[in-house]
Amino acid sequence: MDSEEAESKLNQKILLGPGPSNVPCRILNALSQSCMSHLDPDFFKTLDEIRENLKILFKTNNENTFAISGTGSAGMEASFANLIENKDRVIIFVSGLFGERMADVAGRYNAEVVVVKKDWGESFTFEEMKEVIDNEENIKIVSIVHAETSTGAKQDIKQLGEFLKLSNIIFVVDSVTSFTGLDLDVDSWGIDVCYSGSQKCLNVPPGLSPITFSDKAMAKIKNRKDKVKSWYLDLNLLQNYHSKNRIYHHTAPVNMLFALNEGLKICLEEGLETRINRHQEVSVYFSSKLANSPFEYFVKNKKNILPMLKTIKLPNHISDNKRTLLLKDESLEIGGGLGDTKGKVWRVGLMGCNATNENVDIFFNTLEKYI
Repeated sequence: MDSEEAESKLNQKILLGPGPSNVPCRILNALSQSCMSHLDPDFFKTLDEIRENLKILFKTNNENTFAISGTGSAGMEASFANLIENKDRVIIFVSGLFGERMADVAGRYNAEVVVVKKDWGESFTFEEMKEVIDNEENIKIVSIVHAETSTGAKQDIKQLGEFLKLSNIIFVVDSVTSFTGLDLDVDSWGIDVCYSGSQKCLNVPPGLSPITFSDKAMAKIKNRKDKVKSWYLDLNLLQNYHSKNRIYHHTAPVNMLFALNEGLKICLEEGLETRINRHQEVSVYFSSKLANSPFEYFVKNKKNILPMLKTIKLPNHISDNKRTLLLKDESLEIGGGLGDTKGKVWRVGLMGCNATNENVDIFFNTLEKYI
């Protein structure tokens, strides 16, 4: 196979895993624009567009809204690095791998972490979360994952945010998988810090983490008694570059930001609500096809099943290594299980441009050859 044929085969792969997702040509073209300096006034116009577009999609008026140079995990790290001071008490609701990572990261910044656990695939009720918060003292931060990528479970956060909005507690939300694919209202729901990733429902290559900070969060950051321990992710420094001051901090990934801005524009052209509804409609279609297959959902409560990421249990007669064959022979990528679910589930992503009935048909029709 020559290099051109290999590249052509690579480009034909259908990425129906938990991310990255397929990248539309418009975004690839934006990525391949001529590079320019990260201090060029023409590039600042792109940064301004990104901020305004992200504000619309996050449904926020937060001025400190931009993209962290790094994947969604960098957004997670930036949230805790900036907010946590020594021995701050932090509640983290955990029902999957990325909730566990939140607890790990917060602990590394010397927080007193109160971990509240559910089995993987389950979600918390508002009453359960409120009871924990009411029974703990001197809590500075509450954090949770909106769409748990490791399990395919949705976590309702609206009531929790409205409850915390009336307190001094900072509310941090991971929206890496949910952003632009599931209803999310940062301001109305009282979310103080919300971060995401570029490679999921936005269909941009991995490497950026859209993030937004409320005035409430900024007040805590600005009134810290000690420096933020991460220089690279210090919001006191980053905001000087992303604001009108344009003070150099680090070399921004210029072409990735071109790509992100194009992805945001595509989303806005479709319309956020239309896009969310499309994910839901494709989710219903996927469920109808699943009902006639040997698979079943890993998430037991149907109302908590994510529209853009389906975690399905493997029947005893189907081996996890079939995923390798799907990728090798069919150029179809799906994700395997993580942690305790490794070898027991598959994760099927239907994100952004990949959320189509056609892709659902491709998945199930291809699968029939192997089961």
